Amino acid sequence: MTNKRAGREQQVLTQATQEPGEIAEQFATHRSKLYAIAHRTLGSPWAADDAVQEAWVRLQRADVASIRNLEAWLTTVIARVCIDLIRQQVGWREELDDAPVAGAPSATDPAEAVMRSEDLAAALQVVLDTLGPRERLALVLHDVFALSYDDIAPIVERTPVAARQLASRARARLREVDVSQVRRRQETAISAFLTAARQGDFGDLLQLLDPEIELRSDAAAVELAREGTDHGAPFLRHHVRGGDAVARVFAGRADLTCPILVAGVPAAAYVTDDTVHAVYLVTFRAGRITGLDVLADPARLAALSAVLP
Repeated sequence: MTNKRAGREQQVLTQATQEPGEIAEQFATHRSKLYAIAHRTLGSPWAADDAVQEAWVRLQRADVASIRNLEAWLTTVIARVCIDLIRQQVGWREELDDAPVAGAPSATDPAEAVMRSEDLAAALQVVLDTLGPRERLALVLHDVFALSYDDIAPIVERTPVAARQLASRARARLREVDVSQVRRRQETAISAFLTAARQGDFGDLLQLLDPEIELRSDAAAVELAREGTDHGAPFLRHHVRGGDAVARVFAGRADLTCPILVAGVPAAAYVTDDTVHAVYLVTFRAGRITGLDVLADPARLAALSAVLP
């Protein structure tokens, strides 16, 4: 048995060695969709990057020739990786039965309302931490990527009826969110943050930022800020944590950063001559800013259209 397993592993390694370019090309074709699924489900570009990288590792180890539908295989893999990451991060434990969800539509109910994509994105940001990993995936795969429950069922390891119930439970939670009110509050907070930053009002910045806020910037954003320091760009680093430290990054700066909507979700962007050079994705909790993700890498900026259509 050991010899057979060793032989199988050697076969996979040999295949990956012989066809690295072809495998990488096939993966690249589906990368944006995988990133979009992971970002929607995990709520973080950095976690999405980790999930996509893990999917790539698993593909390299797989017998690619035996995969009949690569897109479906990769969708299942990225979903399973997301489930594992969510469990690691927040310790989710889900019931394993297929009991119907109280108040949810039956499996034969055709009148299942789906939120507009921009409202879904805004509402999902608010309730993401209250949804289990399978609820998140069932909702995202059905309502955002239009997969049928028959297709979703094996991905979340449930029956089609149970997969529908998972999505229905998540959707019911989303409908409890007053999206217009949430959007107005977040827009107001982002505008206030940018005003305080430009005016160098350290006290106001501290009032707006959660004490445990995390600021994460990709390499392109750090370099862009470094080049623009003399012109008022913030002092970005790859990772800054804490309200006081983040306030110092922005105090007296961010002159060219303005509020924007990314498919209905309040955000900010560094814009010159009608060109977006960097996007600030903002996370809120209890009325305060808990996270700022600064993205300037062209591939990341292009991926936003897939993440938030």
